[in-house]
Amino acid sequence: MIPGADAAVASTAERVAEAAKAVRARAELRPRVALILGSGLGELADEIQSPVVVPYTQIPNFPVSTVTGHAGQLVLGELQGTPVVAMRGRIHFYEGYSLREVAFPVRVLRRLGAEVLIVTNAAGGLNESFSTGDLMVLTDHLNMMGMAGQSPLVGPDEPELGVRFLDMLSAYDAELRTHAHRVAEQHGFALREGIYAMVGGPAYETLAEIRFLQRAGADAVGMSTIPEVLVARHEGMRVLGISAITDMAVGKAAVHEISHADVLAAAERIKPRLAAIVRGVLNGFAACPHGNGSRGRSPHRAHAWR
Repeated sequence: MIPGADAAVASTAERVAEAAKAVRARAELRPRVALILGSGLGELADEIQSPVVVPYTQIPNFPVSTVTGHAGQLVLGELQGTPVVAMRGRIHFYEGYSLREVAFPVRVLRRLGAEVLIVTNAAGGLNESFSTGDLMVLTDHLNMMGMAGQSPLVGPDEPELGVRFLDMLSAYDAELRTHAHRVAEQHGFALREGIYAMVGGPAYETLAEIRFLQRAGADAVGMSTIPEVLVARHEGMRVLGISAITDMAVGKAAVHEISHADVLAAAERIKPRLAAIVRGVLNGFAACPHGNGSRGRSPHRAHAWR
């Protein structure tokens, strides 16, 4: 028997199928793009047209968000002419869930039809050229928890979910990043680019940890995102990641006593620019309704915006 396997316990694939079936019973829409909206950023879901709202508590096997600023709802409908499903609030490791549970919703979003994941988060700035209020497009990440053996891919091998040994060299889609930069320019502001590091939380980093992450090459640090990106890539999805720099952990702008309320307040100020980026990227999909998007599990695929 596979270590950890139990014939009496449903497989992850079975649990995902059950959750997706329950959502489809509420909404017939097949989304093309999935959105995960981080701390204080969930109001973008209010713009979704003809929305169908499904609370996480009404989806079998779905973890429930417990953090202020995370409403805990799936919202399905159209945004900028593109069929979408939005997670209005995410799940975190520090809430007591395993990373496999944290990333479980992404597998459900894929079963609903989503080919692309746009994932946002609130993050602390580590690059001293950054400022509170910046938006950073993720080019890569430092999976600190993964290096310590914590991963949503740990557990019994289920080939129907994806390959056992996942190549992560191109985790974040270069073409989607380029388009995000183009949208920002059209709206009169610039995006930062950089490497995101994830820590477990919920405590913020010590000065020694901040210095360590800087020397490792991280430009921002947060407590989410990487598990969802791992599973999205495991499922063959394209990924655009955007961090809202809600506080500076370094430099003259560093605040030594940061609070979750401060993070939410900063996210509120950043929200209009982040919403503009998401809208603009979705406009690109609406303009290319027959783009190939993501098919199957291969990381090599044709893209929209030729």
